[in-house]
Amino acid sequence: MKEFDFVVIGSGIAGLSFALEAAALGRVAIITKRARGESNTAWAQGGIASVTSTEDSFELHVQDTLEAGDGLCDERVVRTIVNEGPARIRELIEFGVQFDERELPDGSSELDLGREGGHSKRRILHARDVTGREIERALLAAVAAHPEITVFENHMAVDLITLGKLGLASDDRVVGVYVLDEATREVMTIRTDRLVLATGGCGKVYLYTTNPSIATGDGVAMAWRAGAKIANMEFIQFHPTCLYHPDARSFLISEAVRGEGARLVDEQGAEFMSRYDPREALASRDIVARAIDAEMKRTGARCVYLDITHQPADFVKDRFPNIYERCLSFGLDITRQPIPVVPAAHYQCGGVLTNENGKATLRGLYAVGEVACTGLHGANRLASNSLLEACVLAHRCVAGIRAEPRFASRTEVEALDLPEWVSGDAHDVDELVVIYHNWDEIRRLMWDYVGIVRSDKRLQRAATRLRNLEREIQEFYWNFKITTDLLELRNLATVAALIVDCALLRRESRGLHYTLDHPNRDDRFRRNTVLSRS
Repeated sequence: MKEFDFVVIGSGIAGLSFALEAAALGRVAIITKRARGESNTAWAQGGIASVTSTEDSFELHVQDTLEAGDGLCDERVVRTIVNEGPARIRELIEFGVQFDERELPDGSSELDLGREGGHSKRRILHARDVTGREIERALLAAVAAHPEITVFENHMAVDLITLGKLGLASDDRVVGVYVLDEATREVMTIRTDRLVLATGGCGKVYLYTTNPSIATGDGVAMAWRAGAKIANMEFIQFHPTCLYHPDARSFLISEAVRGEGARLVDEQGAEFMSRYDPREALASRDIVARAIDAEMKRTGARCVYLDITHQPADFVKDRFPNIYERCLSFGLDITRQPIPVVPAAHYQCGGVLTNENGKATLRGLYAVGEVACTGLHGANRLASNSLLEACVLAHRCVAGIRAEPRFASRTEVEALDLPEWVSGDAHDVDELVVIYHNWDEIRRLMWDYVGIVRSDKRLQRAATRLRNLEREIQEFYWNFKITTDLLELRNLATVAALIVDCALLRRESRGLHYTLDHPNRDDRFRRNTVLSRS
């Protein structure tokens, strides 16, 4: 059995930022189920939103966030995160993140700020169109140089260990975690009284997504099984512009492209967003995604197009080198041709319910980044607020832990000889086709019934089928030795059911949740949708 003062599950901006700061307080373990650089953060293109210009203000950023959140943001949390953003930006720069700058007439330079949908000012710091990759690079370098941080690559968390599960306390808390070593296929036990979930989102629960394959909702599923409260999972953000091409899986066309003047047009080249919102292509993501969905259904088209050909070719290549090269590899020159795009699942605005310091409702458990529901995003996330929330909450989480007393009975936890993982009579999986079939069925079911537009009947059908699938998967889980594929399938089924349960409880349309049976906003539902196993 291994023991650490802190265990962080996930290696994106939230987990790495927390680990680097918490390492001053004790030994930190980072558990990541793939290579350390594989995270949702590394896929982030657009940038990180923060007030760094004299032409901008905290109040404008707050109001933009509240408007996007459609009445469900916690304004106190919004103001806290927006106000603390600039300090975290400076910290990222100190770690070596190289944001783009532009030269001024006097020969000096300043941060080159982009604009995205829903923002009233230019406030998006970026590193070309690979901002997340640049942040990940700098933070990983700092982690590698830190003697108090141990990274376990290709290790997947299985489940949290709590006093309640051990039958030792009615006042439950986290005391450890079981972790699968993919190389040896053995499960190791790690003891800790402070466990931080930074596992990102659940985009792979949908058939079409901009997320990498790791985004299987692991943190939300583990927290739910351990007894933590989950909130607002009905609010799944669909990014309006994912590249539509048979050979391009999950490739996002950044919102920053629209921020630099790209127009959404149909097959005939006619602009259509003006019929849906006066902000046209720079409306918030929920509005743009629904507009594209409506246009595709109205015309029968398989996609719409994002046209930036009016901009100088050199500007497009310099500002969006990754998008330009990737599209060119598919025979598409975006300086001359419009980009075929469709909406795809992108970001979960709900998650593990926490306070403004990342503290979950289960003692000893914390959540930061996309896995958490802090109150910042409300019913719809404002573009590029996610990386901001991740680094601000990581800092606040460490500060909150500094301020709270250690677990009063920590000596009791240290004396606990946590039970080892027992596989029992389980044997190797001999029919992987069952796992792949169930995985595919969940993703298709969620896309068809719980997508951009929903209805009571679709949600009920999804709920019924998911209950059956959960039973099948649980039986499979207990009868076979665990693998990463099986664990991810189990988590996907759990998260899919949570999304549907939350959606059924919200009998209105608000933000990212749009239902044909309740098409209007109803302020009786102006509250969080909170699920608890109790």
